[in-house]
Amino acid sequence: MKLTVIIVSYNVKHYIEQCLDSLYRALQGIEAEIYVVDNYSKDNSVEYLQQRFTDVKFIACNHNLGFARANNLAINRTESDYILLLNPDTIVGENVIKDSLAFMDSHDEAGGLGVQMLKCNGEKALESRRGLPTPLTAFYKMCGLCAKYPKNKKFGKYYMGYLPWDEQGQIEVISGAYCFLRREAVKQAGALDEDFFMYGEDIDLSYRILKKGYTNWYLPIKILHYKGESTQKSSFRYVHVFYDAMLIFFKKHYGNVASWISVPIKLAIYFKAACALLGMIFGRIHKVLGFSHNDNKDIEYLFLVSEKSKELCCNLAHKKGLNFKIKECDEMSNPKGHLTLMHKINKKVCTYVVYDVNAFRYETILNIFSQCPQQNILMGTFNANSRTIITNQEILK
Repeated sequence: MKLTVIIVSYNVKHYIEQCLDSLYRALQGIEAEIYVVDNYSKDNSVEYLQQRFTDVKFIACNHNLGFARANNLAINRTESDYILLLNPDTIVGENVIKDSLAFMDSHDEAGGLGVQMLKCNGEKALESRRGLPTPLTAFYKMCGLCAKYPKNKKFGKYYMGYLPWDEQGQIEVISGAYCFLRREAVKQAGALDEDFFMYGEDIDLSYRILKKGYTNWYLPIKILHYKGESTQKSSFRYVHVFYDAMLIFFKKHYGNVASWISVPIKLAIYFKAACALLGMIFGRIHKVLGFSHNDNKDIEYLFLVSEKSKELCCNLAHKKGLNFKIKECDEMSNPKGHLTLMHKINKKVCTYVVYDVNAFRYETILNIFSQCPQQNILMGTFNANSRTIITNQEILK
């Protein structure tokens, strides 16, 4: 077997359905298998997905095992040359996996690679390239020097902002959202550390791969990462798990550094966690007191759909009471998508541009959004087969 793709799922059945749809296109002509490890979802994920993807191998856990342990279950059952850890809230372009395989096959020293991850407005996600969070690198990140001097090789090391976005290059940390690994490198470095429940395990594994003499790479090929649809980032549990992971990594790899370095780093981690928790508390109080603004009335939709999908899409939009415009087109008739329709988009409100994925390739949609990212224009998809509209905020079905 050439490749095993592993997706850990938790209560995101429609996002993973979309992810699998894009993955099927990207795996055409490749000897590959797909594992979905479900971490005890309560939304009927396994039954729902099994009916639609009969050749996917499912592992239905009877507890939430966390990201690392769930991935290891599938890793230990497989023997493929390569392993791809893929988040369920992603969309991969049609050529991403082919390009990843071609690179790894021609670079024997490469232990793994990551790709250019896009936010839902087309902006490049900084997490696409990261340096190891050494004590000093972590300190520069937490005190704001990384944000102030993002292209400085010393202060900006955390996100490696000095690297060009459109060129392949060596990085230190591969994001777990799209983590393409050489099996032999994983055997030598060891699988994911199960002390990490969620977050930090990708940093730890990347570091151990480097220690075994392999290199990690960034390729300028695009995926969408909704970034966290499988987690509640406004929850107190998220703060605890995230910052606990930072402490686990620090103690594991830098536990013996001088106290004048370790103490400030630990204090900074606790300080950041406390600030995040206070922000959540005040946000909830603000909402309870009725000060939160309801932005639903300020959302518009622009649908770019084929003739076959137009009626289905219109019916769904009317059913959900959406404020929308619709344009009948496809990739052949309108290769630049919504960029040719910017005059129809209200700049004063948030607009979801919803693409018919049977009329436009995923790769084309990602390329269009990456050409002209704007804060108020966000990506959405419509799939006539599932009759579902998906955005970063909602599932309309």
